[in-house]
Parts: sequence; C-alpha cells; structure tokens
Amino acid sequence: MATDRERTDAGWGWGWIRAGFDRLSWVQKSLLAGAVLTVLWTSTVPTNLESRVVVDSLLLIGGPLALGLTHGRRIGWTINRVAVRNAVLLSLFVLPFYLVGSTLPTIREFYPMWDTSAAPGSFLPHALQLFVLALAAETYYRGLLCVGVSEIGFKAVFISPIVYMIHHASKPPIEFLLSGPTDVLFGAVDYHSNSILPSVIAHGAGLVLLDWLVLHDPLFDPTPFLEVLTWLPVPI
Repeated sequence: MATDRERTDAGWGWGWIRAGFDRLSWVQKSLLAGAVLTVLWTSTVPTNLESRVVVDSLLLIGGPLALGLTHGRRIGWTINRVAVRNAVLLSLFVLPFYLVGSTLPTIREFYPMWDTSAAPGSFLPHALQLFVLALAAETYYRGLLCVGVSEIGFKAVFISPIVYMIHHASKPPIEFLLSGPTDVLFGAVDYHSNSILPSVIAHGAGLVLLDWLVLHDPLFDPTPFLEVLTWLPVPI
C-alpha cells in the first residue's frame, strides 16, 4: 500500500500539473488539448468502423466538449440562421467535387473505406456512422481548433490544416493534396458562422454521397476531367 508520503507526493505532483494548466489561457489550453487528443487518437484509432465511431466519439467529441463545458465554451456547437444558410451554401459548393471525385479511378479504388452495400439495410447504418465520424472530425478540427479559439481572429482558420493533412496522408493522393485547402475553406465558413454546422453538414453529406456514388457505376465519363487534371503531380 502507498505510504502517506507517497500519497502526498502524488497529490502534490497532480496539484502542480493542474495549477500549471489553470494558469494557461483558453487558447493555450485548447492547443494543448488538441495536441494531446491527436496523439491519443493516432495511437488508438482502430480500422473497424464500429470501433472507430466509439473512439472518435470519446476522443474527438467528448474531449473537446468536456474542455468547453468546464470553461463555459460551446466550441461551435450552436445553430443560428447564418450557420444554416452557410451549411446549404457550403454543401452546394463542394457537391461538384464529390460528383467528379466519385468518377476518378484512385477514389473508386479507395472508397468505400469500410465494407457496405447499396442495400438500405446495410447502407443506412453505414451512412449514420459516417455522419458521426464527420461530427467528431469537425468538433475537433473546426470546433476546438478554430471556432473555439476565434478570439485570436481569422488566423484561427490556419491552426489545423497541417494536422488535417497529416491525418489524410493515407488517402488517395488527390484527396491528400486538397485536404489542406479544404480545411481552410471549412474553417473560414465555420469561423464566420460561429458554428461548426456548415462543415458538419457538408462533410457528413459528402462522405455519404461519395460512398453511395462509388457503389454504383460512374455518373459520367471522367475522361474530360482526367485530361484537365493531368498537370497535377499525383495520380488521378
């Protein structure tokens, strides 16, 4: 059993860490929490979809929300008229990218990331889980690391793109290349909306739509787009 001295030392050590954390500003706490969460997520993320939903919900939703609630911050978990309008506009803006992307060879080889089929009984639960993953990602990237620290100004939009790209390193090259600009775009819309609703809707609906399209024959011949994109230094 631990002695009184050991318990005192342990308590003092924890107290010192907590006191140091309490002295940090909200922005510093958010960035520190973001770093810890990304290390935990990277080291624990499973390949199974069901397990992935659990891990992402606990770390990327639960972590930021717990920090926000203890500090009176909503980190973008709010709905307002501007957010609803921008959710529609952002979704319409990214729609062509998903439509074209669903016809590209490298995208069709990679998606769906998890086994499913077009049968409603299989695809609907799959789609719901994809939305949870999108909510988790947006709570972390655009909530904790963007809208949550909007007090520093528009530069909050540029905090997470590098981490976002690293987390997309295993995706098709064209998607990895676009992940940085996408992060900035989604962050800018959420920043001006003071809500993560736009990116949650655009991201979640996009993931579901992409999987649905890839499960079927291409909507159109991708040859014209492949010819236009040949200048890119990555396979299409």
